[in-house]
Amino acid sequence: MARTGCGPGCSLPQPPPFRFLDLAFALVGTLAFLLDFVADVWVAASYLRAGHFHWGGLVLGLLLLSSLTTQFFSWAWFRSDSDKEGLSQPSARTSKLLHVLQLGYLYRCLCVLRVGFQACKMEDPTATHHQAFAIFLSHDVSLLRLFETFLESAPQLILVIYIILHTNQAEIFQVLGICTSFLCITWALLDYHQTLRSFLRDKHKLAFLSSVLYFLWNFLLMCPRILSLAVFAVVFSGYIFLHFLGIWLVMFLWVSLQGTDLMEHETFEWFYRATVAVILYFCWFNVAEGKTRHRSAIYHVFLFVDNGILIVSWWWYRIPLSWDSQVCFALLAALVCYALGIFFKCVYYKCFHPTMKTALITDYDEVDSNDAVVFRQMVIKKPIINHRTYRLSWSFFAGPLAEETQHQQNGTISDMYL
Repeated sequence: MARTGCGPGCSLPQPPPFRFLDLAFALVGTLAFLLDFVADVWVAASYLRAGHFHWGGLVLGLLLLSSLTTQFFSWAWFRSDSDKEGLSQPSARTSKLLHVLQLGYLYRCLCVLRVGFQACKMEDPTATHHQAFAIFLSHDVSLLRLFETFLESAPQLILVIYIILHTNQAEIFQVLGICTSFLCITWALLDYHQTLRSFLRDKHKLAFLSSVLYFLWNFLLMCPRILSLAVFAVVFSGYIFLHFLGIWLVMFLWVSLQGTDLMEHETFEWFYRATVAVILYFCWFNVAEGKTRHRSAIYHVFLFVDNGILIVSWWWYRIPLSWDSQVCFALLAALVCYALGIFFKCVYYKCFHPTMKTALITDYDEVDSNDAVVFRQMVIKKPIINHRTYRLSWSFFAGPLAEETQHQQNGTISDMYL
């Protein structure tokens, strides 16, 4: 016999209100997505017209890869949410058509704008459902935006820096593109972090100072990683793909050992882990319960060694020309950025990173043979809660409470799964 509940003294996490500020951010995000698409097509066309077919092909290939991946996850989530109460979803046939035409993500963005506008202009109690539905949709859009950013913007950023170093000249639009790409990547991480924070109690909501610190340490750690990959590609362009494949396989194995649980279909879960491994190629991304501090330390040591190998390889190949190169000054600045990034990250996790204060939502079965209680996370129907981002939020903020709960769940120690 199955029972459902939170346990003594717990309460369901309530969705935060959807404000006009959230609506404005959703509108800016949608416009930025459209402008980014137009800019990518324009850049690819410029490379092709100039005869740089390999560069233009790479831009189009990255654009297609990110679009296909984003549409896949969007369709899979529509599919898993089709039987949820309180969610207005397109029909299965319409959903498939939208995603085949690569319009699923844009459809979600427009739905957030439509439902969010209705929620903001309604002041009576019936607006509660619209508020919850708008938040539900915006959480999925935030996660999809993160996937799209690291599958397209981050690799394109490496490509632009590589082209500048390879041609030894930089156009103003390339410099501006580099700056905006760095900001967009870091902003996507901050937006995702804010989404996870929405499940915490009010006193732990995202504050200005914690937002600044989170933005800074991600930005400062991202710069050295991108630069080290770009300078390596300048002298070993034929090996950068092998490097990516090798690191991606290591990260994929690492994520798989952590035992993620985001997708409802097991095959889809493996695809999710493969996507997370791409993100981990560039920056830290926590996906499972346990001691985040230990996993983060292991990850940053590994990435520091990898960045060092890339830079030393470039330096050894460029001797003696490398001593007169402006890249050396950029690499020294990158080293300072990395040290500052680690410092700000330690400050954030020491002073501003909360442990989970919302109750763990579980349902459990009583097994007649041994009366054992088996816990597993449930899909919350009332109120409308996005179970995907709730699971990620629990993994990200749970801390010691998650370790104790996991011990109750399966009798294992969470640190065994690094």
